[in-house]
Amino acid sequence: DENIWINNDHFVDAFRPQIEPNGFSTKEALLKDREIHLSNVRKVFEHSNWLIFTLGLTEAWRAKKDGAVFPLAPGVSGGCYDKDKHEFVNYNINEVTNDLEEFVYKISNKNPSMNILLTVSPIPLIATYENRHVLVSTVVSKAILRVAADQIERKFDNVIYFPSYEIITSPANSGRYYKDDLRQVTDIGVNHVMRIFSKHFLNTESVSSS
Repeated sequence: DENIWINNDHFVDAFRPQIEPNGFSTKEALLKDREIHLSNVRKVFEHSNWLIFTLGLTEAWRAKKDGAVFPLAPGVSGGCYDKDKHEFVNYNINEVTNDLEEFVYKISNKNPSMNILLTVSPIPLIATYENRHVLVSTVVSKAILRVAADQIERKFDNVIYFPSYEIITSPANSGRYYKDDLRQVTDIGVNHVMRIFSKHFLNTESVSSS
């Protein structure tokens, strides 16, 4: 129900709030761009042989009225937070696994030839809404996503997990694959992941990190 936000004098897609940094000048422009986007998403789901799906975090904000989940908290890049309309949620292992399982079922029914490659993002949370240190929330969030990915991989023959998360975050690397902010991954780390990926899946020695 809540799918368009206002940001100053521009319109923001509530489900793609940063797709246009300054927002859209009219609702019509927003709706046209959304239609093009969803049409391309449909093509990906219906015609691709492979889908790479990266799991990022478990914290979210959603609408109380219909359960719609927003990629950002209302008020960050448009809209206004309203405690009567919005709520914070931190999805647990069962909820994440069930949602991911439902997604795999639906996309496999639509496109039986689709293979899904799961990864977990190595980028830690920049902030948490929980009353605890962001490091704790990061570890819990990533652990839940990693376990969910493992369970889904075991259940579906067309799902494969690729350990880019483990490659980047391994203690053996001593953090050298992170930039000085300890969040963003360095080019060296990206290239390492891509070399392993290319050898394992593409049987080639070089794949551009771009």
